[in-house]
Amino acid sequence: MPYASISNLPKAVREHLLREAQRIYRAAFNNAWEQYADRASRQGGASREETAHRVAWAAVKKEYAKSGDHWVARKGPSRVQ
Repeated sequence: MPYASISNLPKAVREHLLREAQRIYRAAFNNAWEQYADRASRQGGASREETAHRVAWAAVKKEYAKSGDHWVARKGPSRVQ
């Protein structure tokens, strides 16, 4: 189910991601929720929610990288375009 605000995101997302990364996660999740509504558009029989979470994490990982227990913004040439 789409998230109305970042305060509704899963606890792990809220506790570990920076605020901007949470915004990216929410936007990507909500977009994927709509985009993958049709079961035939999902890979491997994944649920709509599972697919949306995967898409959201992929979007976050384009802008942020995990460093130990924290996520940090990617900078310079290492940043994925």
